[in-house]
Amino acid sequence: MRKIIVSLSSLALLLGSFAAAKAEDTLALVISTLNNPFFVTLKEGAEAKASELGYQLVVLDSQNDPAKELANVEDVLNKDVKVLLINPTDSDAVKSAIKAANRKNVPVVTLDRGASGGEVVSHVASDNVLGGSMAGDLIVQTLGGKGKLVELQGVPGTSAARDRGEGFNKAVEAAGGLEIVTAQPADFDRTKGLNVMENILQAQPDVAAVFAHNDEMALGAIKAIQAAKRDILVVGFDGTDDGVAAVQDGSMLATVAQQAGMIGEIGVETAVKILKGEAVEAYTPVALKVITK
Repeated sequence: MRKIIVSLSSLALLLGSFAAAKAEDTLALVISTLNNPFFVTLKEGAEAKASELGYQLVVLDSQNDPAKELANVEDVLNKDVKVLLINPTDSDAVKSAIKAANRKNVPVVTLDRGASGGEVVSHVASDNVLGGSMAGDLIVQTLGGKGKLVELQGVPGTSAARDRGEGFNKAVEAAGGLEIVTAQPADFDRTKGLNVMENILQAQPDVAAVFAHNDEMALGAIKAIQAAKRDILVVGFDGTDDGVAAVQDGSMLATVAQQAGMIGEIGVETAVKILKGEAVEAYTPVALKVITK
């Protein structure tokens, strides 16, 4: 009986040690903003995968503020996290946060938006240039290659805004016959999308279509268009629940759907591979698709 008790005690100590070691393998996700359904879904995907794989995931919201982002990163670095997953507020500004992680030898994985500096082990995102091109091609086809267009841009300085705009502009230029009469930032925000679109409609009487860099801005633009009683095609980006619903009810022509939850899941899987010393890809693309009615 004594041998059994000793054995059970040893087993308990072993399991306790394993649990403690596992608890120390904490991952951090510093996210640009949780005031956007897309990033909420990304966070939920990351949390679900971390829980499935048995890792703790600390999540901090930067509220679209690069200064708060840096403070969040410094906070999690002081908590001895093993890998930093970060969805940057700004591709340039995030360099300071990434370099802080580099100094502490904490591996960095960027999600959805890239970074223009610092050492990043892996980047997980959709091909935003391709997505912008897909949106442009659809508008070109729907309008028959003629018309005046509006581009609602995301947060200036983010790779997502830059790349989606690049793809869209290339598609429009290649088609010929269409003109982007104005391109203005609305910061990926629904209310700003509404306000910016209201001003554009007053200045532009002949707009045929709008490409918004995300569904939130697209939905704001739709409200402005409906209030002005104008007939204008709108294409969004992200494939959020509200965006897809707008496509289904006919108020939005299409949305280029990202798989936000999958970006979060793959980000965590990549972080775990890094922890285990396994090789990871420098860039992992996540598939896109155009959702139409």
